Amino acid sequence: MFGYVRPYKPELLVKEYTAYQAVYCGLCKRLGKSFGALSRLTLSYDCTFLAMLALSRQGVCPGVHQGRCVVNPLKKCAFCTGADDVLEFAGAFGVITTYYKVKDDIQDSGFFKSLALRLVLPFAARGRRKAAKRYPEVERLVARYIQQQAQAEQDEATGLDAAAQPTAQMLSDLMVLLAHDDETAKRVLEQYGYFMGRWIYFMDAADDIEKDRKTGNFNPFIRAFSSPGWGQNGQQEENEYCNAVLNQTAAQANAAFSLLEWPQYGGILGNVMQQGLAAMQKQILFDKDQSKEKEHVRSL
Repeated sequence: MFGYVRPYKPELLVKEYTAYQAVYCGLCKRLGKSFGALSRLTLSYDCTFLAMLALSRQGVCPGVHQGRCVVNPLKKCAFCTGADDVLEFAGAFGVITTYYKVKDDIQDSGFFKSLALRLVLPFAARGRRKAAKRYPEVERLVARYIQQQAQAEQDEATGLDAAAQPTAQMLSDLMVLLAHDDETAKRVLEQYGYFMGRWIYFMDAADDIEKDRKTGNFNPFIRAFSSPGWGQNGQQEENEYCNAVLNQTAAQANAAFSLLEWPQYGGILGNVMQQGLAAMQKQILFDKDQSKEKEHVRSL
């Protein structure tokens, strides 16, 4: 995952933000213990959200321990405790996906950037081996997704739906693992994961439009914009189209999310789904352009 699934902090209660930070810091600590100190670099908002979903589905209310930050010992942090298995599961997903992302970036990058990534790859591979050994089902899901994604991007007929399918299916299969033996929850989580996967893929594609235009890398939105009738109103039209696609996908994810009870962290998870996703779309699609306009005015 790519760091887009995060809470909208201004609307979080203080106790909710404290609980979120405890899971975030607890995940960081567990990453180091389970997969090596450098695996902490894979820490993300997305995996924190995954950990909170898993904790809520299990009905687990972790304890909180005050201690020193493992990265910055001068800073005090609150760590959630009593949920090592859930945190390790979420961390393993982050470690495995990071390894495959580094490999993919090596292929898509120029010489100098790819050289730096090649230096990182052995460390990412070490963490991935540990994670894959403990969670082979997660390794299989991610490996299959990478293979299917590569095939989709090589097909000249691939449109938006086909391009998002591998990520959507991977997240769908991953969420099913959180259902355990609850068949009703399994069906709902399957749909929820599917649309969250689509949203994440479309969000990443929208964020990379400018970069992919320069590099020539595959981007389903750029391919859609190349069809007849596009380009009359410039980037604003493109951003509004991306936003409409994301809004539709987020609405479907929220519909599935609302069908389940979330006994733990319900306020935080709801904040992410109902406000965090929309705030991220605004930041990527519209605030970025406003910042560029302000910078251009200052340079005149």
